[in-house]
Amino acid sequence: MAEWENGLYALPCGADFPGAFADGLIARMRARPPQDMARVTVYANSGQSLMALREALIWRGPIVLPQLRLIADLGGGGATAPLARRLELGRLIDAALRAQPDLAQGQSVPELAASLAGLMAEMQLEGLDAEALDRIDASDHAQHWGRALAFLKIAACYYLSDPPQDRESRQRAAAEQLAEVWARGEMLPQGPVVVAGSTGSHGATRDFMRAVARLPMGAVVLPGFDADMPAAIWDSLDARAEDHPQARYAPFVAEFGPPRAWVEGAAPDPARNQLISLALRPAPVTDQWITEGPALGPLIPATRNLSLIEAEQPAQEAEAIALTIREAVGRAQPVTLIAADRMLTRRVQSALDRWGIIPDDSAGQPLPLTAPGLFLRHVADLYGAELMIDGLLVLLKHPVTATGLGADYRRDHNRHSRDLELHLRKHGPAFPDGAALRDWAEKGDEKSKPWGLWLAGLLDRIVPLAQDRAARPLAQRLADLHALAEDLAAGPAGSVEASELWAKASGGLARGVLAQLADHAHLGHDLRPGEFRDLLYEQLQGQAVRQDVASHPLVRFRGPREARTEAVGEVAGLVVLAGLNEGGWPQALPPDPWLSRPMRSAAGLTLPERRVGLAAHDFQQAVGAAEVVLTRARRDAEAETIPSRWLNRLTNLLGGLHAQDGPAALLAMRARGQHWLALAEMQSRPGACIPAARRPAPIPPPPAMAEMSVTEVKTLIRDPYALYARRVLGLSALDPLRPEPNAAERGNVLHEIMDRFLRGLPDLPETPEAMKARLLVITDEVLARDVPWPSARLFWRARIAGVADRLMSDEAARLTEGRPVLIEDRGALVVPGMEFRLKATPDRLDLLQDGRVQVYDYKSGKPPTDKQVAHFDKQLPLEAAMVELGAFGKLGPAEVAGISYIQLGGEGKTEARDFGPGQALETWAGFVNLIGQYLRGERGFVARLAMERSDHASDYDHLSRHGEWDVTEAARPQRFRDGD
Repeated sequence: MAEWENGLYALPCGADFPGAFADGLIARMRARPPQDMARVTVYANSGQSLMALREALIWRGPIVLPQLRLIADLGGGGATAPLARRLELGRLIDAALRAQPDLAQGQSVPELAASLAGLMAEMQLEGLDAEALDRIDASDHAQHWGRALAFLKIAACYYLSDPPQDRESRQRAAAEQLAEVWARGEMLPQGPVVVAGSTGSHGATRDFMRAVARLPMGAVVLPGFDADMPAAIWDSLDARAEDHPQARYAPFVAEFGPPRAWVEGAAPDPARNQLISLALRPAPVTDQWITEGPALGPLIPATRNLSLIEAEQPAQEAEAIALTIREAVGRAQPVTLIAADRMLTRRVQSALDRWGIIPDDSAGQPLPLTAPGLFLRHVADLYGAELMIDGLLVLLKHPVTATGLGADYRRDHNRHSRDLELHLRKHGPAFPDGAALRDWAEKGDEKSKPWGLWLAGLLDRIVPLAQDRAARPLAQRLADLHALAEDLAAGPAGSVEASELWAKASGGLARGVLAQLADHAHLGHDLRPGEFRDLLYEQLQGQAVRQDVASHPLVRFRGPREARTEAVGEVAGLVVLAGLNEGGWPQALPPDPWLSRPMRSAAGLTLPERRVGLAAHDFQQAVGAAEVVLTRARRDAEAETIPSRWLNRLTNLLGGLHAQDGPAALLAMRARGQHWLALAEMQSRPGACIPAARRPAPIPPPPAMAEMSVTEVKTLIRDPYALYARRVLGLSALDPLRPEPNAAERGNVLHEIMDRFLRGLPDLPETPEAMKARLLVITDEVLARDVPWPSARLFWRARIAGVADRLMSDEAARLTEGRPVLIEDRGALVVPGMEFRLKATPDRLDLLQDGRVQVYDYKSGKPPTDKQVAHFDKQLPLEAAMVELGAFGKLGPAEVAGISYIQLGGEGKTEARDFGPGQALETWAGFVNLIGQYLRGERGFVARLAMERSDHASDYDHLSRHGEWDVTEAARPQRFRDGD
């Protein structure tokens, strides 16, 4: 073109925007001297788009590049840092919340400050000042909206200052100034000016684009323009149609008329563009599907390069996408994945690992998910929250911790951490502190002592931070975080600079975030621990780290916004639009704590549906690519999903156009998608079929065991395999990382209380009242020493106090009949003719006045019934037998009068059980016979032989592979020899 023609231009949906723009620009400048290209100024809407335009121009051969600039750089200069403004707003919000706690419930101050800063930026871009809020009438709204509006007016008067201080306000002022100056014909650019790839979604950008389009040598090139939409539809795109993909272009069309084509023939598939255009018509005129649908012509050709994958689960969706990418790479075809759901893209990236394919991900890795970012978050999590075992181990096992002395010491650190974990799991305390770590270090291995003392010193600093829930200055919070993080990363006598904390690109970014926070810390209010964590995460989340490793040249991951200008076209190749579910793409609209929809409309702000409209435009642009795969999952982790509204419209339109073979076209799309789902299902199948396990009944070489406790006899009867795993194989379940105040812990505490109570019995009789007072004193002491959970202490103390009257009344009666002679004392009895002994530690044996012995057992829950004692719960009958056979040296052989259970919960009753003459020795004989069969190898240790309930779990169910068999299956004993 010899002469430059100003005005509005466009490229169709699916066009290779950078390439087509470069072709059109070169064609318009061909008749001019090459150096004139340097006088051309091109404005793009993002840095990514700018780079794509630059690469497209370079690939077209030797050329003088135009001046490439960002629209956001208009009105540049020393604008106030966004963080500074956000911290200042946070101070205002904190003061307002102290005066009105119900101003904005459910969100922290940093979250509210972020949303308020976004609202202020939007007002600046739309050219609205604080007076715009005066147009809102809050009388018809709930009271909290009125309070929010009152505060918003105060904040707006402060924030929307004059002269402008923020990037958004400077951009708006610059756009208005340029438009005014250019309209007078003054200071006109010396060369062509082009705005490329912007949709004009903000008022400031839209005004600048209008001013450029009016320049004698100005042009605006719109991406993804729908040229198939009738004029009547363009006229109907008002504020009520914000969710339509072309709504942002309606003001331009109304002012300049339909845009001209920047280049001809740029649409890869015009027939499909017509189909999508009709499918996305605004809701009030979808009746045009019936009238205009027949004009589309045959739909099978229009959808021949369109596939639809509808997976059952997100994991299956990711596997199918990965297979699609792998197949395209095998054909040397470029492939671009476009998704709004970052979790889905991470799933796909993980699935591609099996082939060693590393995608070029424009989003990079969010800084909070990198090793330094996650480490800083873990350290910040220590603030205001009691440090428990799992929290400590999360820090110790993090790959940044103790890396300041090299890889060799890191291995020692991991070994010490493992030893400490095993100790804390078994012995506690539930809330580790410096004293506990010093005790462990002093009593442990000399090699681990320096490490243990180093950690103890750190815990001396961590515990006060964990217990401090007050608001503290941001500078102090940052100083504590910085110092603690560096000391943890350095290790004992290590160097933080040699550690992994500030290493690599991620470490540098993390250090920069902390430095920026420190520079502006004086502007913020005093932060509570949770607010500091939210602020830190928010600032880390704003940064991303591009991968250091070389990515595959054919595989790209892009976000929906990049579909507008650089994620489709020849470079993109096959385009996969993934996660097409409501809430995924489009994403759910976040709640606005400051203005309701009517209030936003009254103020002149855009409605929240504008974001849906922008996402719809991204979809329309991407789905117009030459070859497209659409994917979604029918279910997520919680429930069934709803298809994206655009996908739903497309499938509904196809399903209704029978005359154009729409249902057949849809069926073909799904068939092409089903091919990848079938491959994914085949890939997920195990390579070898492992037969289901049989119900185990192992017979180990005799003698299988040398001893057992009377409390384990119940297990021997009900679940012999569990005893086999514990006693023969020496396996035991790991104690939990986070000890909880469960029934077993409560039982131990109650036993300790009664043990101390009985050992402190005075020689002279006590009244029940005095006994109760002494019991509660002991209870308070034991709970304070052994129960670190405040709520459990209060609850258990209340339960003991509730049964104390009856418990002490019964105790007084027991003491009139006898005195405790053995309290938690050990005894053992050898089985005749076998190298085996039965051990017992009775809770209490009372010597009665007539010389006989009463056997007692404490129960924190419900005691066993007579039938259960007769068949399964043999503990007390066997203890009685051991008494009669002289297993307790201090007592000697003695006749047993009876067995009883003392309830330490419930109603606090004492319940005797049937115990006739000879029952103790009869029980003993039965036990000798039973254990003899196991020790001689005559019986197998059957898994879950006689469980009390089928849904009761065993610690060894995974070992016995329970679930592959059930209790109706007969067990087949399997004999093992030494060495097996």
